[in-house]
Amino acid sequence: MKRIKYILTVFFLISLTIQGCKKGEELGAEPYGSGKEPLGITISQTAPPTPAEGIVGTTVTVKATGLLPYKDQLTFMFNGEKAEVVNVTATEITVKVPDAGSTGITSIAIGDQLILGPQFTVSGIIKNDITWKATSGANNFVSQFYEMVDGRAIVIGSFSNYDNKGFITPINRIARTSLDGDYDRTFRTGKGANGSLSRIIEVGGRFVIAGGFSGYNQRTENISNITTLFPNGAIDTVKIQTKRKPTVTDTVTQKWFPKFNGGTNAYISRIYPHQGKILATGDFRYYVKRTYNKDNYDFTRDTVIVDSTEIRQILRFNLDGSLDKTYRFNTSTNKGNVSANGPIGTYMHTDAANLEKLMVFGNFSTFDDQPAVRILRLTASGTVDPSFNPGTGADNGIGNLTYNATTRKYLITGSFTKYNGKPANGIALINEDGSLDESFSARSFEGGYPEFAKQISNGLIVVSGYFRKYNNVTRNGFMVLTPAGLLAPGYNATGPFQGSLSDVIETKSADGKKALLLIGGFSRFDNQPFNSIMRVTIE
Repeated sequence: MKRIKYILTVFFLISLTIQGCKKGEELGAEPYGSGKEPLGITISQTAPPTPAEGIVGTTVTVKATGLLPYKDQLTFMFNGEKAEVVNVTATEITVKVPDAGSTGITSIAIGDQLILGPQFTVSGIIKNDITWKATSGANNFVSQFYEMVDGRAIVIGSFSNYDNKGFITPINRIARTSLDGDYDRTFRTGKGANGSLSRIIEVGGRFVIAGGFSGYNQRTENISNITTLFPNGAIDTVKIQTKRKPTVTDTVTQKWFPKFNGGTNAYISRIYPHQGKILATGDFRYYVKRTYNKDNYDFTRDTVIVDSTEIRQILRFNLDGSLDKTYRFNTSTNKGNVSANGPIGTYMHTDAANLEKLMVFGNFSTFDDQPAVRILRLTASGTVDPSFNPGTGADNGIGNLTYNATTRKYLITGSFTKYNGKPANGIALINEDGSLDESFSARSFEGGYPEFAKQISNGLIVVSGYFRKYNNVTRNGFMVLTPAGLLAPGYNATGPFQGSLSDVIETKSADGKKALLLIGGFSRFDNQPFNSIMRVTIE
């Protein structure tokens, strides 16, 4: 058993170098030295098997020589999973795709030797959606796909090119598209944002964008990680009179500034519409604002005075950018509440009574100077919600949280192994009252932890991360689980996934099939190149 595990580890490392090779390319020499095949076995890594694609249980023939002396010793694998050997001849081997088989490199293990074969595509329920238009994806991380009521969408993130439309004029971190991914050139973003964008919302007839940036299009200053845009994508500005005094006579000048006058000293990871205002969360410590029209006596430039107010991790803006001091703020000390003593993430949703709830999670032991257990919920007024009781919570950091309004469950992922003292191996399903849903039980992971998980409306759970195996079955970074935590039959035939997901959005393909839009920072899906945004059908 130890030998097989060793072989599978070697197989995984070697196969990573092969996955990027195009079909039909001849590879270099085998990594065994002296130009000879090990054990006198010859098997092409590029000649397709017969058939080259099939479902679980398909009988497959692979051309190979030199196997007869080892026919009772060899193990044939599809992407690391052992297959039934049907027949071995002098020129070929015939096998059946195993139940746990998935798209990837085939291989033969004999003793401690591993011989790589050609790729085989295992067909399953999840398929690349050929009706998705943006086949080239984005050249960097996609953080949000925001659907608008007019049937279009806005894509934001860290990219400078979307669907190869940004080679001449970069598409910096924001693009408008159709719901099928077509790029819309009429969106007037100009140079876009000069840093990454995390979120976009619509409030008060304007788009609000947030992230880690200090300039947008021609406004290259006076922005602190958040600003507002007109519906056409142009930044919302205001003309301010400023004064200079280079001589005895005052000189009045006029200059355009971002109309949204407010921000933070550090990255904003999430923003939410909240009671007609803008709720922001992130790793910031200060709210900042600017004064534009004070007299200037330094003779050289227009003075912009920057003021700051201490308020950590969670704050609420009024629509003009001013700080809302009615939310999580102490007016007697002129400081905001202290929030958590460690990093946080947040997720806002409405409950069955349509009340706004803000989940706060991460790696912290106090919140507002009170004991906390890495997860809590805030009421609409910003106080800790006592109706959410996680007990002792997670025993290590929580990296991500999502919520499903249909099942009314939270799903958390991270490096924890227990939740409220009960086993929870890197992923856990949580009831709305904070208790662990013990009907879901995560199995073992090998090679890493899950980073993202989301339960879709039919109860299935989509998971991504840097793991290589789940419950001792090869799953290279992507899988679909049942509500009980088992691999969902038919949904796990896809091959290696490389990267991470930021969201999974339930939608439909252009021809009306149920589909999932996958966004994040990834370079391969089902062992094929896909870049940070793609759509798959699930029927």
